Amino acid sequence: MIEARHLRVLRAVAATGSFSAAARDLGCTQPAVSQQMKALEQAAGTALLVRMGRETRLTEGGRALLRHAVGILAGLAAAEEEIAAIAGLRAGRVRLVSFPSGSSTLVPTALAELRAAHPGTQVSLVDAEPPRSVELLRAGDCEIALAFRYPMSGAGAGAAKANAKANEDGSANANGCAGAESEWSDLAVRPLLTDRLVGLVPEGHRFADASVVGIGELAEEPWIAGCPRCRRQLVEVCEEAGFTPRIDFATDDYPAVIGLVGAGLGVAVLPELALESVRIKGVRTVRVEPAVEREVVALTLPDLTRVPAVAATLDRLELAAKR
Repeated sequence: MIEARHLRVLRAVAATGSFSAAARDLGCTQPAVSQQMKALEQAAGTALLVRMGRETRLTEGGRALLRHAVGILAGLAAAEEEIAAIAGLRAGRVRLVSFPSGSSTLVPTALAELRAAHPGTQVSLVDAEPPRSVELLRAGDCEIALAFRYPMSGAGAGAAKANAKANEDGSANANGCAGAESEWSDLAVRPLLTDRLVGLVPEGHRFADASVVGIGELAEEPWIAGCPRCRRQLVEVCEEAGFTPRIDFATDDYPAVIGLVGAGLGVAVLPELALESVRIKGVRTVRVEPAVEREVVALTLPDLTRVPAVAATLDRLELAAKR
């Protein structure tokens, strides 16, 4: 096998014309140079050098190998420099995928601090809700995915426990049903915060001035629902309270949800994180019981946690969440 160290010796011998001069340039002994050249000739399967008096010259094979060696060693040097820059956070790229309310609250602060500390690190951002964001991560289309999940409850929790018992290895069953803990078991999970859902009612609503509202007290109300995962969670919580919500409108656009509630077209529940970057007009927020919270996390592949730019981005996201 031809090794880079052999090629460096070949280049030095070709440049200096002798083993002893090459040894001086490389900072090693003449016997070491001779040994390296013998190993290279054995790997190449042909003679690479000929001695003519005190001078050493390359054979045709040696000249051919040297031409390739120059490009190989230059490419290797460039690769080493680039890797050193990435390791030292003087360079690097991170592709981040986040759900919209995370993009408008956690991400700006985190990326601003990352750029100030490591201006050579470039981060791109794409919006996607889970599970799509997690699919992109697993497919290698991003390095970090901001995601959230709701705790399983009721029948879903019972099914997950039964499945976990039936599958001692914790894997999903044939229907793809897995508990919350196994949902991201193949990923590195960085917990960021717990985000509570709050109720939204129009100004002038009978519960507009209430401090706490039981979800069951909203059974007869028309509902405006959010993203598919949030919508599914809403239905589960309402069904546990004994009713099925009448969903008149469904939209992934949080300002649209607030606008519809403000126009008196229904009630809604939204994560507190979603309300931080949205102007609330014509709407009152109320605490809803039983409390429903979602876990917000940053996900990456286990091997990527050792990449400096990814690790630094995760740290900044965690700091932004703590604030």
